[in-house]
Amino acid sequence: MRPRHYGLQAICLGIILLQIFPAAAQTENWPRWRGPRNDGTSTETGLAAKWSKTENVKWRLELPGPAPSTPIIWQDRIFLTSAEGAALVLLSANTAGKILWKQTLASGNYNIREDESNAASPSPSTDGQRVWVKLGTGLLACYDFAGKEIWSFDLQKRYKPFSMYHGMSSSPLLDGDRLYLQLLHANEQIVLALDKNTGREIWKQARQTNASEESLHSYATPFVYRFNNQEFLLTHGADYLVAHDLKDGHELWRCGGLNPAENYNPFFRFVTSPVASAGLVVVPSAKNGPVLGINPQAAKGDITNAPANFYWKLTQNTPDVPSPLIHDGLVYLCRENGVLLCLDAVTGKQFYAERTHNQRHRGSPVYADGKIYLSATDGMVTVVKAGKQFEIIAHNSLAERLSASPAIAAGTIYLRSYKALYAIGGN
Repeated sequence: MRPRHYGLQAICLGIILLQIFPAAAQTENWPRWRGPRNDGTSTETGLAAKWSKTENVKWRLELPGPAPSTPIIWQDRIFLTSAEGAALVLLSANTAGKILWKQTLASGNYNIREDESNAASPSPSTDGQRVWVKLGTGLLACYDFAGKEIWSFDLQKRYKPFSMYHGMSSSPLLDGDRLYLQLLHANEQIVLALDKNTGREIWKQARQTNASEESLHSYATPFVYRFNNQEFLLTHGADYLVAHDLKDGHELWRCGGLNPAENYNPFFRFVTSPVASAGLVVVPSAKNGPVLGINPQAAKGDITNAPANFYWKLTQNTPDVPSPLIHDGLVYLCRENGVLLCLDAVTGKQFYAERTHNQRHRGSPVYADGKIYLSATDGMVTVVKAGKQFEIIAHNSLAERLSASPAIAAGTIYLRSYKALYAIGGN
């Protein structure tokens, strides 16, 4: 369906790209779920487009159990969470594919929809000195690179017990000296800023909503918007996108219209997370619902019905689990059925909607080296050429279950299946 267009304000995308992607790109770490900018983009080049279980595989590291969490990489160190039977563990490996240490974090692992997900769903984060990890059981902990615990506590004991159908899988967002968390479920609707060094609460903000039933449950991860002399925290769930002041968490503005009251769906839980570039916030929803292209520049209060705050609106075709991707003036939406949509970031004009691989997609798309990497649950990674023209470069099968998003660092693609971690080398 064609998007409706609202009064555009020019965005100089060339300037945006120069700000975000310097000409002399340096080797990057992948310190959190969606990479160094939390948007699924990498400046790495010379990456592989084609591989198999042996071709272009630098190494394969057998893992103790399954999980959909994404590995994080800092220089020569890799960290990832995993199930190990009923236990939940944090692993450290090196970029040669050798496990350095393993810490058992908790017991009480659970499976969701048979083996689709589990309590090791949230991805860890690192600042190069320490690692922060959250589990679906409620554990939030900080470790140093040697595997020593710095602090830990149970979110369900400090706040309220989680009440949601598919487990608490939202990842903590590390930003500067703070960890931001959204705990949006049937028992509680709060947003937190914690001191990363101690776990101490800096602020707690109650998040107002009129959502009901499963629509209260959010699996999305927060996003810090820091462009054009603006900065705020975005949280997504319970029928709204909400922008919070970073100092104390108070609400700056909100946007609804994602689950309209006239056709309300009480099972409209948000899994996919919002993403932003300078002057643009892309807001997904759920269950083939709407996608919004928001102009946050003068946003204030409830902007749901404020045309000046929208570049475009799609009434359907949202991703359900994979989060959106923005690159070079284009927005990419990977639906759960493998259909990839490409839109103009400013106008919402659709350039294509094409199927990449006819299988369920859970991992979020990643851009690097002129390519978009899309991972499907049967282990197939489709590589698509970035740009307005749809072109599949390769289909690459690991033949192992794969729900984690790809991670890219120092010329290597890391793919975490339910059995192993793969390091894919350059061409």
